[in-house]
Amino acid sequence: MSVLENRYDFVLYFEVENGNPNGDPDAGNMPRIDPQTSYGIVTDVCLKRKVRNYIQAAYGGELGYDIFVTEGASLNAKLKQTYEDYNIDPKDRNARDMAREYMCRRYFDVRAFGAVMDTGDYKCGQVRGPAQFCFSRSADPILQQEITITRMAATNEDEDPTKNRTMGRKYVVPYGLYRMEGFLTPAFAKRTGFDETDLARLWEALLNMFELDRSAARGRMAARRLVVFEHDCALGNAPAYELFGLVKAQRLNHERPPRGFEDYSITVGQVPEGVTAHVLR
Repeated sequence: MSVLENRYDFVLYFEVENGNPNGDPDAGNMPRIDPQTSYGIVTDVCLKRKVRNYIQAAYGGELGYDIFVTEGASLNAKLKQTYEDYNIDPKDRNARDMAREYMCRRYFDVRAFGAVMDTGDYKCGQVRGPAQFCFSRSADPILQQEITITRMAATNEDEDPTKNRTMGRKYVVPYGLYRMEGFLTPAFAKRTGFDETDLARLWEALLNMFELDRSAARGRMAARRLVVFEHDCALGNAPAYELFGLVKAQRLNHERPPRGFEDYSITVGQVPEGVTAHVLR
């Protein structure tokens, strides 16, 4: 497949129902919010993690679709493995460049998102990836609901299970529709080798990443709408902020808080010449 040649900008809407989409460790793992407006926030790295997990689950055995940043793995060990697999001499003046090229070919997330790979003794350089995400923001202020839970089972054998009422807490958002904006820059794709197949699988991952990321803490999450703006050239035909402004989520009933995707209408305005809007899902 050919390396990505056109610029893309995109908007993803996803929802959470009775779950915590992205806990804040500095606030007891409560759902992240903008403290001035109470709008919900989901970080870019949170969604990149889900994309990585999906690619690993769906294509992990395929050549070129390993994942560099994986849970519990040593990154420096993977950098060392690169030198060993390719018999690269660390003293070679071109060792860093050769290792970086290998990392891009092998790991999807390096090719897509980039990585800093100079963290150990085996230097593999630094890569800026073509795919970049912004922080997600909810369409409306969210409610951080604290729910108290109890446990009926005893922890130890010498405890009386009939008297054990261990208390705990869960933090959830009753409902929130979040919007994430992102970019794909072809100039960086040429440096990493990110191609049309990678692009198709990135869209697939964005649409399906929550299907393989179920947990009791996150509740029901789903990608509901992906709007992709495709430019007919590498430099683009319109600023990204203008295209993002064409996508709007309108609340249909302001008399009660939103509790479902059907409470919103998502519209896409007229795109400028040289840009095509694709509505996926």
